Amino acid sequence: MMIRPAPVTRQTFDEVMVPNYAPAAVIPVRGEGSRVWDQQGREYIDFAGGIAVTCLGHAHPRLIEALTEQAGKLWHVSNVLTNEPALRLGRRLCELTFAEKVFFANSGAEANEAALKLARKYATDHYGSDKREIIAFTQSFHGRTLFTVTVGGQPKYTQGFEPLPGGITHLPFNDLEALAEHISERTCAVILEPIQGEGGVKPASPAFVQGARELCDCYRALLIFDEVQSGVGRTGHLYAYQGLGVTPDILTSAKGLGGGFPVSAMLTTTAIANSFGVGSHGTTYGGNPLACVVAEAVLEIVSDPEVLAGVSQKHQSLMRGLEEINERDEAFTDIRGQGLLLGCELNGPWRGRAGDFVKLALQQGLLTLTAGPDVIRLAPSLIIADEMIAEGLGRFDHAMARLTG
Repeated sequence: MMIRPAPVTRQTFDEVMVPNYAPAAVIPVRGEGSRVWDQQGREYIDFAGGIAVTCLGHAHPRLIEALTEQAGKLWHVSNVLTNEPALRLGRRLCELTFAEKVFFANSGAEANEAALKLARKYATDHYGSDKREIIAFTQSFHGRTLFTVTVGGQPKYTQGFEPLPGGITHLPFNDLEALAEHISERTCAVILEPIQGEGGVKPASPAFVQGARELCDCYRALLIFDEVQSGVGRTGHLYAYQGLGVTPDILTSAKGLGGGFPVSAMLTTTAIANSFGVGSHGTTYGGNPLACVVAEAVLEIVSDPEVLAGVSQKHQSLMRGLEEINERDEAFTDIRGQGLLLGCELNGPWRGRAGDFVKLALQQGLLTLTAGPDVIRLAPSLIIADEMIAEGLGRFDHAMARLTG
């Protein structure tokens, strides 16, 4: 007789999981498009997108088709062999971007780790071991490995993990003068997010990005764009750098790249990639056939000009709705962002209560995010239906009324 496993609940998390997360009480069990349902069958509109990951919503039929077809063929071969899905995906990323070479991994942190290691290796190969400084920016976020969390500009994430890797400098974001004063021949790389996600949904100014490019060229430093959150159509361009008109030397991509399946990529040029010779870096699961066929399907859909144009149109709809809500409550000092990555910064008496809003929105059947204690972050599907935006804004409005009332 088969023994049925005991049911799992939110309490099960406290019993068996490491307590580094504090998940909400609800447990989603099914999703379709921009809706999810929990264990009790209650429905939610998803304005969070799994933190800008489910860029095509839940259970997209073309992603399901790609995954299930590949599941019947080949799951894993490791880096001892290559595979067709990885090669196709790598070729497509090169066709769609500045890249000439691609490295696949499984998460944004891994892609950033590879980018930072490559930058130091390239500098050592070409200019000597003294050229090792990495410049990053305050309130940035680049992952949770010890290297990437140190490069990230939020000390709260490094406390208790010392000693930290050295040779990393943090400067104010969007402050070109500070960058110009500090960068030197010792700098091997400058890493920035075109839009700081975890740091409050703060876009980099075009002048700052252009200036960073020029300074990197002057001091023979590599410019790294962390597009883990801003990439794969999130801003209305396939990658945000394409809208800024500034090309990085290395770009990292994850989150939306797999539409919910774990995959990441580091993109660069042939000349830079050559510093990663055989055995210099690696990953067991990177380039996994299952992940790559899903990412290939995601790129095929998201790179469609109509889909990208739709992101800009949906941005306008969301912005109008949020501004109308703010006219009543005056709860936000700023509503900012690009495409479908938006941040609403809370005003005066409501500062520090972004987490409270997320809980209230959940009670109204709406999934949202924070970007620090003062900013409500929205990152819905890139193909969310207009009527779903309107319905979600209505639930947002009800939650805001409860917060401010």
